[in-house]
Amino acid sequence: MLDGHTLVDAHVHVPVLPSLTRSWIDWARQFGPEGLLERAWDDDGRPRPAVIDELFAGQGVDVAVLFCEYSPKATGMQLFDDLLPIVEHNPQRFRPMANVNPHLHHPIGAEVRRQLGHGAAGLKLHPVHGGFRCDDPMLYPAYQVLVEEGAPLVVHCGTSTFSGSANEYADPTYLLPVSRDFPELDIILAHGGRGWWYEQAAFMAMSNPHVWIELSGLPPKRLPQYYAAAGLDRLAPKMIFATDWPGVPGVDVNARAVADLVPAETVPTVLGGNALHLYANMPLVGEEVV
Repeated sequence: MLDGHTLVDAHVHVPVLPSLTRSWIDWARQFGPEGLLERAWDDDGRPRPAVIDELFAGQGVDVAVLFCEYSPKATGMQLFDDLLPIVEHNPQRFRPMANVNPHLHHPIGAEVRRQLGHGAAGLKLHPVHGGFRCDDPMLYPAYQVLVEEGAPLVVHCGTSTFSGSANEYADPTYLLPVSRDFPELDIILAHGGRGWWYEQAAFMAMSNPHVWIELSGLPPKRLPQYYAAAGLDRLAPKMIFATDWPGVPGVDVNARAVADLVPAETVPTVLGGNALHLYANMPLVGEEVV
């Protein structure tokens, strides 16, 4: 709990470091706390589950959603199965997030179902690093599995500075045919349209009950500027708190900053309620996390 509120960080990276490009490690060092990689990862570059659990507990995080990513053209390979030792260490605090790349996974629906079977909270797609559009028919079997399993789709919707990124694929309008063809599918826009698409992302969230804004990688103090057209007060009920850890000074620091910006009645919803409602395999509100 943080200041009496359930806190969910819905966007966390804990990869095995040797599987990544050097640029990812440089990013984590630049934007994260000094010495974090040396403390939370061992000498072989593998995460230390007990240390990571302690770090999140100390910042009031009840649940952290752990991301992976199959992006050999950009940041490297963050494998889903590498997340499982952390989840097994404290399955109340940690949930994995599935990931697939249509250029690498065949049949794609079967791989999504496999990862969901290991407790994944939903499916994350990274079109910018993976080099694909989310309206590609190759992905439709994955979307069908999500609908059948009642799990959400999370999509990287924002620019990236990593070499090999295809930023043109971050446009949220590529998800419009997906939302039409799978109207019951919850779609979460990670990074909330970062770069050029804040207004488009906000409009989609305001006009569709199944589209949501996720705040990872966005400096809280700039949210009123980014969403000035929609109005932060109106958009707050559709927001999901997230950080993009470890590239953030502190989860608790960001959470308190967001809480100071949104209407008081929406703080529990933004900091944890929306995530607990939307993501599969999440604990009940108020379930104790030790």
